Amino acid sequence: MGREVALLVAAAVAGVAPVARAQATGMPSFNAPYRAFQRSELGAVFSFPNGGGTGFEGAYRYASGTLDVGLRGGIFDPPGSGKAVLLVGAEARERVITHTIDFPLDGAVVFGAGAGLVSGGSTLFVPVGLSLGRRVDPRGSTVSIVPYVQPTVGFVAGSGRSSALEFGFGVGADFRLSRVLDARVSGGLGDHPFTGVSIGAVWVH
Repeated sequence: MGREVALLVAAAVAGVAPVARAQATGMPSFNAPYRAFQRSELGAVFSFPNGGGTGFEGAYRYASGTLDVGLRGGIFDPPGSGKAVLLVGAEARERVITHTIDFPLDGAVVFGAGAGLVSGGSTLFVPVGLSLGRRVDPRGSTVSIVPYVQPTVGFVAGSGRSSALEFGFGVGADFRLSRVLDARVSGGLGDHPFTGVSIGAVWVH
């Protein structure tokens, strides 16, 4: 079943033009296939899209059975004299693939909705993607790593632009530094301006 889900999502994203539109708030921040917490997590994410500007978001995520749900919000400060953009969004992640001898990766469906709000130029994002990766525990180290990829299809609409289905390809890694602290790095591949990198620190409970 896991391989069928992976192939279905891969086929869907392959048919869409390759323009990276990242996650629910339009920043190049992606998700590993695992949740790092038992109950909840709270963190901060800095994003640096290609083309300039800086995004800062706070993120909170909590567990609900096999699903985890997250809320995020913050500000994107564009380069030059552009107006600051208010970022708001919600995401959910559901584990759908467990690795086997035939398919060595774990996977989760990640979906959400959000917006970048600014006078005269607001944008709506509705992404859905498949995160594929596997936890690595280096011998002799207390740090574990989850490298992953996340192809994503998103519906994007906004003021002064046509609505469209667009494609992003996320690459990232989560680093478990201690029982309560994770460091996360991810980036989006594709066209300007939604490529770039995000760096986060998360406290898990």
